[in-house]
Amino acid sequence: MKPNTHNKKTPCLAAFGTGSDVGKSIIATALCRFFLNKGFSAAPYKAQNMSNNSGVTPEGLEMGRAQIVQAEACRIPPHVDMNPILLKPTTDVGCQVVLQGQAIANNTAMEYHEKKEKLFSTACESLDRLRSQYDLVIMEGAGSCAEVNLMAHDIVNFRIAEYADAPVILIADIHRGGVFAQIAGTLECLPQDKRDRIAGFIINRFRGDIRLFDDGVKWIEQKTGKQVFGVMPWYNHINIEAEDSVVIESPPAVSPGNFDIPAIAVIRIPHISNFTDFAPLSAIKGINLCFIEKVQDISPFSAVILPGSKNTRFDLDWLNKVGWDKQLRSYADKGGHILGICGGYQLMGSQVHDPYGLEGKPGTTRGLGLIPVETTLKAPKTTTRSRFAWQGVEGTGYEIHMGRTERMGGSPMLTVLEQNGQPPENSLDGCISENSRIMATYMHGLFDTPGITRLWLDCIGLKHIKTSGISGLASRDLEYDLLARHFEDHINTEAIIKLIQRP
Repeated sequence: MKPNTHNKKTPCLAAFGTGSDVGKSIIATALCRFFLNKGFSAAPYKAQNMSNNSGVTPEGLEMGRAQIVQAEACRIPPHVDMNPILLKPTTDVGCQVVLQGQAIANNTAMEYHEKKEKLFSTACESLDRLRSQYDLVIMEGAGSCAEVNLMAHDIVNFRIAEYADAPVILIADIHRGGVFAQIAGTLECLPQDKRDRIAGFIINRFRGDIRLFDDGVKWIEQKTGKQVFGVMPWYNHINIEAEDSVVIESPPAVSPGNFDIPAIAVIRIPHISNFTDFAPLSAIKGINLCFIEKVQDISPFSAVILPGSKNTRFDLDWLNKVGWDKQLRSYADKGGHILGICGGYQLMGSQVHDPYGLEGKPGTTRGLGLIPVETTLKAPKTTTRSRFAWQGVEGTGYEIHMGRTERMGGSPMLTVLEQNGQPPENSLDGCISENSRIMATYMHGLFDTPGITRLWLDCIGLKHIKTSGISGLASRDLEYDLLARHFEDHINTEAIIKLIQRP
C-alpha cells in the first residue's frame, strides 16, 4: 500500500443504509472512483462483512468481494485491512469467521456476539493502518444502521464511524417504496448523537422523470433539517458486481425455448458463493444467463453451471431432496454440458466426506455422480491467487475452498502454473469426463480471461457467439468510470467534498 505522508489521521467518509440492499456498496464504489479521479489516494473499508461472496488478496488472504471491487475502483491492491472481519454464513444461525483473511472458527451468532469487543479492537487497528497510508478512507456500513436491538453491540456502523469521527451519508432506496418512512424512521430510531453524525442523504434507484421528486426532496430536507445530496436514477448501462446473493434470491422459473438467443443456467443452491464468477458471461450480448432455483426442465439450456457453495453437504442434500439430482443426471445422459466451479466441483463427485464435522455432524454425503472424483473436507483452507492454463490458453483466477478432491478417472481440466507467486503443490486441477461434456474446477474467476471464455463457449457448441477482447479487471475498470460519471451527474459532489474538509 502506498504510504500517506500528509496526515497520520486522514479523514473518513461513511456510507450507511436505511436497510439491506439499498445500494451502500454501489455508492461506496462510486465514491472511491470519484475521489480517485479528484486526485485522492482513497481506500475502502468495512469493519465487518457478512457474505459468501469473497476473493483473495495478493498475499493469499480472504476478504469480502465488495471491498475488492472498491479497491479496484481506487486502483489499489485489495488488503485484508479493508475488510478485517468476514462472516460467511454456513447455516441459518452459524457462520465461518474469517479474521484478517484467515478462517479462525465456526461460530453460532451467540458465540460470535461474545467476541465482539476483541474483534472491534482488531477492526480499529485495521482502520488506523489504512488512515496512515491513504488520503481518505471510504467506510461502508452493514444492513440498516438503526437496528435498535443490535445497536449496543454493533461494530460496523455508528460505533466505528464514531471512532473515526466520520460524517455519514445515509442511503435510501426509493425503488422498494416508502423512502420517506425509510429516512424519517431511521432518524427516529437513533439517539441524538447518532442523528447528528448523519450529514445528509442520497436517494437511490429512482425510475422516471426525476423532476417529479423535487417536492419529495424539499419534504425530506424540511422534515429532517438535513441535506439531500442527490437522487441517483436507475441505470441499465453499468455493470458493477453485487455484494451478496440477495440480488438473485428466489429466481423465477424460465423457459429458454422462448429466448431468441442461447441460454445458460446457473443452479441457485441455498449456500451459493462467488456468484460473481458469472458476471463476464452475463455481459455477453448473445447469451442469456439465468439463475434458476426450482426444479424445471433444463434440456433447452446450452449448458448448466453448478456454482460455489459454503456448505457443500447441505446443498447436496437439498439437490437430492428437491429432485435436481435426477434432473441433472438426465440432462448429462442426454448430451448436456455441465460445469462445476469450486463447491460445484465437489457436488459433482461420487461422495463428500466430512470426517471432522467442518460442515455439521461428521459423516459422508452422496454426490451427484457426474464425474469420477471424491472430496474430503479438511483444514487448512486453501486461499490462493492462481495462474493457470487450459488447452494452451493462460488465465488468472483464485481458489477458496476447505477440502481436497481426488480424481479417479477422466482427465484434469486445468494446469496450475502458479499459486500466490509460487510453484503449485499440485499442478493438475479439476476433472473432465471422457465425453468432454462434463467438467469441473476449483478455479474462481474462470471467465475473467476472454480466451478461456472463448474456449468454454466453443466446448458447449456456441462457437458462433461473439465475445469481447476486454474482460476481467480491464472491463471492470471501465464500468467504475461509468459509475463515477453517473454519480457526478446526479449528486452534489461539491457538498460531498466539503464533508471531508471539516476543520
